[in-house]
Amino acid sequence: MASGTQSGTGSGTRRNEAGRRGDAGPGADGSATGDATDAVADAVAVAKAAAPASGESVRVDSWIWSVRLVKTRSMGATACRGGHVRVNGERVKPAYSVRVGDEVRLRHADRERIVIVKRVIRKRVGPPVAAECYVDNSPPPPPREAVAPAGVRDRGAGRPTKRDRREMERLRGPGSAE
Repeated sequence: MASGTQSGTGSGTRRNEAGRRGDAGPGADGSATGDATDAVADAVAVAKAAAPASGESVRVDSWIWSVRLVKTRSMGATACRGGHVRVNGERVKPAYSVRVGDEVRLRHADRERIVIVKRVIRKRVGPPVAAECYVDNSPPPPPREAVAPAGVRDRGAGRPTKRDRREMERLRGPGSAE
């Protein structure tokens, strides 16, 4: 009886392993899995699926959200209303239609982004696909200012005195008071 149990368990294990190998193994259906070319083809397919139907246009606020230049569509609309978005050098309203070849300038987060539209999409897509929808001609972001660590105290030194606080404020510079 013990040998019958072992035999049944062993054959069941083999069957499960064979089943898994047949289902998930590379080349089971003759195709390679995990190729970079497959990923690129998938990205192009996603971008085509997100594109509007022929003859339809896409709003500028929706497009800058779709290609991840702004975090939300409402932020894109607010930027347009505030005059922070220009298409081909002119201020535009949120409902302005974007076309392939347009130059879009966006002032956002203390930086100006200059992009040229390569593909018009309506739905928000992942960052790799979004990057294929425009050519980025933006100037490099300004370097972060090197800030000295102010107020680093030894462990167990206790609470800073008034004199220590004034020295820290002097090191931080004007306008840094909380």
